[in-house]
Amino acid sequence: MLKGFKEFILRGNVIELAVAVVIGAAFTAVVNSIVANLINPLIGAVFRADSLDSALIVEIPTLDGGAPAEIRFGAVLGAILTFLIVAAVVYFVFVLPMNTLKDRAEAKRRSGEPDPDEPESELTLLAEIRDLLADRELPTHRSGAGRHTE
Repeated sequence: MLKGFKEFILRGNVIELAVAVVIGAAFTAVVNSIVANLINPLIGAVFRADSLDSALIVEIPTLDGGAPAEIRFGAVLGAILTFLIVAAVVYFVFVLPMNTLKDRAEAKRRSGEPDPDEPESELTLLAEIRDLLADRELPTHRSGAGRHTE
C-alpha cells in the first residue's frame, strides 16, 4: 500500500504538476500586482475613477423605488482587460521565448550541428571510437596470436 503511494508521489507528472501550481500561484501574484498597481491607475485616470470597478456605472431605478440597481460596465471591462493582460504576459514571457528556443534547437538539429547541452548518444560515441580506431596507424610488426598479416 505504501509502495504504491510512494510510486504515485514520485511520478514525474505529479512533481511537474506541483511545480506548475506553485509557479502559477507566483505568476498570478505578479500579474495581479501589474493590474492593480499599473493598469488600473492608468485606466482610472482616463475614466476619473480609482479603478474600473467604480467607473462606467449605470444606475437603473428599481420598481419599488428603493436604491437603484447598478450595472458596472467598468468592472466587466476590467475583467476583460485583466484576461487580455494575463494572456499577453503568458504569451510574450513564456510561449514566445519557448517557441523561439524550440525553433532554434530544431534548426540546429536539422543542420547537423551538435547541441552542447545535449549529452552524446551511445551510437555517436561508438561511431567516434570506430573512427578513431580506423584512423590509428596499425603497427607493422606486432607479436601476438590471432593477427593475420599478408
